[in-house]
Parts: sequence; C-alpha cells; structure tokens
Amino acid sequence: MHIWRKETPGLDQLNSMAAGTLAAVLGMEFTAIGKDYLVAKMPVDHRTRQPFGILHGGASAALAETVGSMAGWLCINPELKSCVGLELNCNHIRSKTDGWIFARAQPVHIGGSTQVWDIRITDEKEQLICISRLTMAVIKKLQRPSA
Repeated sequence: MHIWRKETPGLDQLNSMAAGTLAAVLGMEFTAIGKDYLVAKMPVDHRTRQPFGILHGGASAALAETVGSMAGWLCINPELKSCVGLELNCNHIRSKTDGWIFARAQPVHIGGSTQVWDIRITDEKEQLICISRLTMAVIKKLQRPSA
C-alpha cells in the first residue's frame, strides 16, 4: 500500500531540505523511498562516535528521529499540518566502530493526530544495530524560521 501524499518529493529534494541541519552535520543522506518505507544512511566516524570509539547512542537516536520525522512529513498535507516528535525510544543492540548505518522507517500507525514509526538501524551486513519507535504528533502547521 502506498502511504505517501500525492506530490511526494524525491530523494534529491529530501536531501536538499536537510542542508544546514543536524542531519547534514552528521552526514545523513536519504537513500531510498518505497511504497511504505523511507531509508537514510549515516557514517560512523569522528562526528558520530563517542569518546570510547563506538557509535554514539545519541547519533543513532538522531538518525532514527530524522528518518521517522521525514517519513511522517511525507504523509501529511504540509500546507495545513506539521509533524513533531512526541516520544522516541531506542534499544541499542550492537556496537559499531566505522562504516555506515542505515535507518529504515515504516509505519505502525498513521492517524490524523498521531503517527507511530518503527525504525530499524542496520549496518552494511544488515546486522541490527538499534531498534527505535518514534511517536509523532500531527499539529497545525508550524512556520519554518527564516535563514
């Protein structure tokens, strides 16, 4: 089942929207959009590791929130509504010291006032790194701050 709104932006547009945000600072990039999923990747490097040399849990959380939030936005009418994070839960399963991680967001619930997203973060070998659940509130449109 196709879940996105009619005028779904492409990957280039999603990536350009991330310019100047935390997603860009951490090297995140949207890589795939399917009928009911969105995927983004992030490097495991000096920007995303904690002092002990492994992937920082906060970086995994930032990736999960980024891909889940963008997926949520793709399901609403952005002329009328905004999606904002209400709750994020992350279970860190496996550590990682370098390479790439990939977050795939799929819906659990898409409603008029809330959305719930399942986000699985894996590595290049498709080993599970982190499982996240993101709950979004669907609210009246927020005005984006000007640059």
